Amino acid sequence: QVQVVESGGGLAQPGGSLRLSCAVSGITFSITTIYWFRQAPGQQRELVAHETTGGTTNYADSVKGRFTISRDNAKNTAFLQMNYLKPEDTAVYYCNVQNFPRNYWGQGTQVTVSA
Repeated sequence: QVQVVESGGGLAQPGGSLRLSCAVSGITFSITTIYWFRQAPGQQRELVAHETTGGTTNYADSVKGRFTISRDNAKNTAFLQMNYLKPEDTAVYYCNVQNFPRNYWGQGTQVTVSA
């Protein structure tokens, strides 16, 4: 059974940082593509960043230069380092792990950016 568990969310001040983690079990992590999505209240879920098995990364324009996605295959864990946080980054952040054709979601972790 595949499990995806996010952690690291919380309250941050504008300009601050948070590091989200996505712990994965039950699947060969090194051959998965990792996606981070977020969903703010009343809005659609949006793709924030993803990293392929080969290490190629892509980011939404709204987070380029501020967020960094990474992975530690030895620890079956992915990360999203979020710097220079803005109030508009407030959302529930979800990790999605894809091993085509299947993909798996975590339960999400709340990030709130407020003074």
